[in-house]
Amino acid sequence: MGSFKAILETGAGMLRSFDGTEPRIADSAYVDEAAVVIGNVVVEADASVWPNATLRGDHGRIVVGEGANVQDNAVLHEASELGPYSTVGHSAIVHDATVAERALVGMNAVVLDGSSVGEGAVVAAGSVVTEDTEIPPSTLVAGAPAEPKAEIENPQLEATADRYVALSTRHEETGERLE
Repeated sequence: MGSFKAILETGAGMLRSFDGTEPRIADSAYVDEAAVVIGNVVVEADASVWPNATLRGDHGRIVVGEGANVQDNAVLHEASELGPYSTVGHSAIVHDATVAERALVGMNAVVLDGSSVGEGAVVAAGSVVTEDTEIPPSTLVAGAPAEPKAEIENPQLEATADRYVALSTRHEETGERLE
């Protein structure tokens, strides 16, 4: 799982403990200073959490897997888990759900309690995955409620997650707070 930064040494985001539990942020992870990460949250190696994202681990553990990215304004709450190199798009919500490796939750999409998004699957922008729904691997779902629309034969989702790993490194190396 790699080494983790001490909470006070990260210089990243608003990190807060809750009920005696502190977030754990991997040394190579990027948490933007405008992100909010509270309580029982693990951000693994090369993962990234972008401006105004909120990860509130006050009612279950949240895990952001290796290389996964949580984009601007997204919310993760309850016992949510993002698999390696998965993506949660801008303003999306993952609530007490699992997003598997290389899966993508599109912008403004919602994945609700007890649901799971399979490996390499895509939840289209603006879609709602209702409670206890299982999205099969390599499947595109869309709508409210989300329904299967197509099988993804040759997913190109690696590019999204890999691009965010590289982008977070650039932000870490070149970003400078202007007072």
